[in-house]
Amino acid sequence: MLVERRWVGKNRVSEEMGKSKVLVVGGTGYIGRRIVRASLEQGHETFVLQRPELALQIEKLQRLLSFKKQGAHIVEASFSDHKSLVDAVKKVDVVISAISGVHIRSHSITLQLKLVDAIKEAPNVKRFLPSEFGLDPARMGHALEPGRVTFDDKMAVRKAIEEANIPFTYISANLFAGYFAGSLSQMGSFVPPRDKVHLFGDGKLKAVFLDEFDVATYTIKTIDDPRTLNKTLYLRPPENILSQAELIGIWEKLIGKELHKTYISPEGFLTTLKGLDYKLQVGIGHFYHIFYEGCLTNFEIGEDGEEASKLYPEVNYTRMDEYLKIYV
Repeated sequence: MLVERRWVGKNRVSEEMGKSKVLVVGGTGYIGRRIVRASLEQGHETFVLQRPELALQIEKLQRLLSFKKQGAHIVEASFSDHKSLVDAVKKVDVVISAISGVHIRSHSITLQLKLVDAIKEAPNVKRFLPSEFGLDPARMGHALEPGRVTFDDKMAVRKAIEEANIPFTYISANLFAGYFAGSLSQMGSFVPPRDKVHLFGDGKLKAVFLDEFDVATYTIKTIDDPRTLNKTLYLRPPENILSQAELIGIWEKLIGKELHKTYISPEGFLTTLKGLDYKLQVGIGHFYHIFYEGCLTNFEIGEDGEEASKLYPEVNYTRMDEYLKIYV
């Protein structure tokens, strides 16, 4: 059943005053657990979805129980049980999905179509934030195969959201620091090298690096903000817009040593990519667009988007020199 949603301008008639109640789907995962924490810290009544399979994943189960100790509500529901999903989303005002979109673990993006179907029956839901938190898929129609599957799946979810007239905010969080800054954007390690380093091309194209908790903080700030309704929020804190060469320079200054540098040509990168297995090709293929095309910073944000650090200047985001100190 599709529930009719009524609007006055950009605000829903039934929107309640005060802080929204939030349901986090995928709340035990890499970014999801930080979103749960940020939601609680910002004073939102927070619900976390518990799927049946978590009963046999002890670390995730213990994480759920720790959320409960911190004041979160645990809600049992399954993607194979439509009614349970409807019952879960009817408890809240905002639904945030953080389910995995990483092929080396479990690519579950299209599961969100079932979540969209549940929200259709919940007129109380005033905002849905699907699992994106990376490159803006709307700008990646040209992406290399097989990596474009990530963007195609996210766009399929967007299409379902918009066709159902579900209010949304999309989060383009660019590069998680844990994956891209701590490693100096090297392939095959999440620890910064101390002797030699590979650069993509000349290493001078700009990217955007974010501490994962800052991603969560900005995400939660959007949910009651009419300025981000039906828009994409781009996370581009100005001091974290850095080239790979600049990031390496920060690390060299911290350790007091210059690294030996090898430069990888676009052709060399693509040749290496073809020799990898499918799951690695999907993920590492994105490196090409980030570091050889500069896809995170080669455009201006238009009327359908906002920039997070401008909307929320009170957020004291982590700079990458500070972030990298923990690795010294």
